[in-house]
Amino acid sequence: MVKIERALTPPMSLSVESQKSRGSYSEKDVIRQLKEDSHDKCYICELKYLSDPEVEHLKPHHNRKRKELVFDWNNLFYSCRHCNLIKSASKYDDKILDCCAVDPEEVMDHIFLDGHVEIHSKSQDEMIQTTAELIQTCFELRNTGIREAASQYRIRELAKTMSILFKTLKKYKDNPEAQRYKRSLNEMLNRSSQFAAFKRNYVKKHLGDYPGLENMIT
Repeated sequence: MVKIERALTPPMSLSVESQKSRGSYSEKDVIRQLKEDSHDKCYICELKYLSDPEVEHLKPHHNRKRKELVFDWNNLFYSCRHCNLIKSASKYDDKILDCCAVDPEEVMDHIFLDGHVEIHSKSQDEMIQTTAELIQTCFELRNTGIREAASQYRIRELAKTMSILFKTLKKYKDNPEAQRYKRSLNEMLNRSSQFAAFKRNYVKKHLGDYPGLENMIT
């Protein structure tokens, strides 16, 4: 999970649809803007180029019983179905970090080690700890066949992404003046890239091995 810069102006359909008895909060303009703001990534797992995007409510509206949350632009996020379904568990209600307001990288460590994901909270804050648990669960949950397949897919994609990062870092370390490696790393470490939080966290923890990359992770 990385910091998202949300468009300040809500999509026009939200105000129109909010006046209807069963208005839609997922009209085309909403999807387009969420997709753009999130760089076509699920805001929870950071899987990119979603084929099954959904509009996720950070704070649940419980079948529109909390009407003020249904069309609240600041409550809408771009999510994959896998993560959205996991987050629907009641234990996550009102306990997930707003990554538009708080930078997740400042409060959590995203670690990929030995084929597994570990998300560590940097504080005792309940919201941060619950968010860390949610992200880790979206990669590690194996309680049904479908969820196991979806989780394993994310692990495989993350492993590929990290492998490319490690290879490029080695080339950069061997030849730090080569501009092509700097350009590649700049793209990989941009928040818009897939699984950016994991890549950026790794580089932050190993800056001593790769001097000159500080500006790419600020």
